[in-house]
Amino acid sequence: MFRIGREWLSLPTRMFVSVAPIATPHRLPHRASRGLSGIVNVGGTLYPCMSLAALLGIDDSEGEAATHRHTFARLLLTQWEDQAYALPVADLHGILRYASASVQAPAATINKGLSRFLTGVITHDDMRIGMLDEALIGYQLARTLR
Repeated sequence: MFRIGREWLSLPTRMFVSVAPIATPHRLPHRASRGLSGIVNVGGTLYPCMSLAALLGIDDSEGEAATHRHTFARLLLTQWEDQAYALPVADLHGILRYASASVQAPAATINKGLSRFLTGVITHDDMRIGMLDEALIGYQLARTLR
């Protein structure tokens, strides 16, 4: 589970390679794709840095004030098919196991950009976590690089 802006989201753990400290992306010349922030160097390897906030239409300008606690931004290093990506997130909660019976339908009030990528919503403590569709997110990330 991770947070972007005020939204708590999740992806299947099989997509994740590792977690890295936040890094400033270096812009790529002549590339103005929405969602592609640039490239980041993590441990000597270059990763395309993709903004899930831009792809999903989430306002990520709200920082620690949104959660009323101190947080540490991170880069989630993910893999979809044969391509690796770095995804900056505002906060990282960890891995959550859940029963498939606890998955609820997304609320109708969720913004359209985000709702089309959700397969459901789960509740954990006082958080409602949007479950992102792995195939749709992976396809969108790959499409952004073209």
